[in-house]
Amino acid sequence: MKFFIDTANLDQIKEAQDLGVLDGVTTNPSLMAKEGITGRENILQHYKDICEIVDGDVSAEVVATDFDGIVKEGKELAELHPQIVVKVPMIKEGIKAIRYFSENDIRTNCTLVFSAGQALLAAKAGATYVSPFLGRLDDISTDGLQLIADIRLIYDNYGFETQILAASIRHTMHVVNCAKLGADVMTGPLSSIDGLLKHPLTDSGLEKFLQDAKSFQ
Repeated sequence: MKFFIDTANLDQIKEAQDLGVLDGVTTNPSLMAKEGITGRENILQHYKDICEIVDGDVSAEVVATDFDGIVKEGKELAELHPQIVVKVPMIKEGIKAIRYFSENDIRTNCTLVFSAGQALLAAKAGATYVSPFLGRLDDISTDGLQLIADIRLIYDNYGFETQILAASIRHTMHVVNCAKLGADVMTGPLSSIDGLLKHPLTDSGLEKFLQDAKSFQ
């Protein structure tokens, strides 16, 4: 399972990269705005800065919603850096654009996916990644993990190569459960990765070892 971090914060990206388990980054306009990154040129430069920190894929989202606009933006983003994956919304024009990108060797991440049917369309169009937002489904009392399981079953049934990128991860157990269900990638905040490190028995065991080790001195 690949670990992506869902942020535009360079310090958090560096911290995750230093941990040695980071495989990529996902971003969106809201995350850029949260870091105060505004203006087209600044945003494009920020994407390049992220690519200099990590070794893996970096999803950069288009804001256009028409076919021509998505294609134009996507080409511009893809030309920024070889690690860039063009993030395209799950809309009719987005599916058309994903097919175009697939035929022109531009990698894509179909985002804002909330149903197995949407994920099926994205795979048929040739998306590199599909991003089901399980946390947002949980927020409205719907089983987001079941969506991951449904997509995994469908993709396995037909041999789709599109990778399931479990998005809108809220906490550590989301990560563990997505891994159990066979998601190819998870993307979430740094806390969801750091949380995997923690267990009270590890803390108490280490404390006991350190106390006992004092007798060796």
